Amino acid sequence: MELGMAADELKAVVNRLRRAQGQIAGVIKMIEEGRDCEEVVTQLAAASRALDKAGFAVIATGLQQCLGDSELANAGEREQMRARLEKLFLSLA
Repeated sequence: MELGMAADELKAVVNRLRRAQGQIAGVIKMIEEGRDCEEVVTQLAAASRALDKAGFAVIATGLQQCLGDSELANAGEREQMRARLEKLFLSLA
């Protein structure tokens, strides 16, 4: 399954990933500095949410593409694609 996202969708996903990257770098620095555990966990949770949102955006785009894809003509192909998308979705759960 190829990822063919529109430019604005792609930009939003990349922005989320960059935000998460910055948050993770910040968490590493906080740990190295011996910062408060609650602050570290708060930043880890924020990074995790940013990654989850990026993943869900990618999966949602895949679902949208698959639902509109006329190449998946037979039931076997549709079921196979559904199973693959379900596996991707559950990998983020």
